[in-house]
Amino acid sequence: MSEPLLDVANLRVRFPSPGGPVEVVRGVSFTLGRERLGIVGESGSGKSLTGRSILRLIRPPGIVTADRLRFSDIDLLRAGEWQMRRIRGARISMVMQDPKFSLNPVMTVGEQIGEALAVHKRLPRGQMRRRVLDMLEAVQIRDPERVFGLYPHEVSGGMGQRVMIAMMLIPEPAILIADEPTSALDVSVQGEVLKLMNDLITRKGMGLIFISHDLHLVSQFCDRILVMYRGRIVEECAAGELDRASHPYTRGLIAAVPRIDETREELPVLDRGAWEEAGA
Repeated sequence: MSEPLLDVANLRVRFPSPGGPVEVVRGVSFTLGRERLGIVGESGSGKSLTGRSILRLIRPPGIVTADRLRFSDIDLLRAGEWQMRRIRGARISMVMQDPKFSLNPVMTVGEQIGEALAVHKRLPRGQMRRRVLDMLEAVQIRDPERVFGLYPHEVSGGMGQRVMIAMMLIPEPAILIADEPTSALDVSVQGEVLKLMNDLITRKGMGLIFISHDLHLVSQFCDRILVMYRGRIVEECAAGELDRASHPYTRGLIAAVPRIDETREELPVLDRGAWEEAGA
């Protein structure tokens, strides 16, 4: 078996509070190879903070510790800020949740994608423009020449998300962290974006961390799933075996998902008592 792209052991994130330090990520451990790894759980379970911790994007007063946080042969916890700037985007990229808040409103689409590449590679202007146009075409944007000159407010939500993906993929990173990349999209656009991500990831042999609330989506799209609750991983399973998950919290999440042929008068509410008493 080849060495993992990412190795995380006992990752912890804590913040100060009037009542003392609060730990919001509590001993998370996993590895990532050239695969699609899904992380699911409720809002506040620590999914996004886990992704941000990998890129050292949690600033003081937040504190991140781990027994091991390695990307390839690099110790990310000990890497200096200058080294992390060379890693972010170029080798590990992160697609944020909403492109309307992630894109710079005063820069055109072409300028922003070009900047993501220029930070890590020096290319002549003409070659840079060609790379950006090729990337826009790769994310299935029609008429890339026109979109190149548009501002973020002039593109739709689906197109904005494609632009974000183009920005993150143009430096050809080894790992892509996608934080709710399709949550603001309608179902048809969501399917197109997922197919695009899958094609690019498969073709380039990348590792993907896909953070989502949508259990069905993750089970269909990913290879492996981590279920998080209150800052911990409570279950890990192959995506195709999610329906056979055994942890009460995972079973509760699955039971709370409405079905097309729904016959229940009320959806069940998570009963946390059983597993919280067990120390989950």
